[in-house]
Amino acid sequence: MTIDRGRVRWQCRRALLELDLVFARFLDRHFDRLSDDQLADLDDLLRCDDYDIWGMVNGSKPCEEQRWKEMIALLREP
Repeated sequence: MTIDRGRVRWQCRRALLELDLVFARFLDRHFDRLSDDQLADLDDLLRCDDYDIWGMVNGSKPCEEQRWKEMIALLREP
């Protein structure tokens, strides 16, 4: 199954301003270099609620899914 990079990029636009800023930085730094497996993990992560993703990024909520931990680490990069 091939994941549409354009669709995933569009889904990185979030309603929560703080998260939108984090994803904007992530897109600039990492998005074009993601492997297909990483893209699939990101696509899955983006199905979560903004507040859940924000909690995982800011450390107030643990990341329960092992496959998302790499994406969360990339999103946390300053």
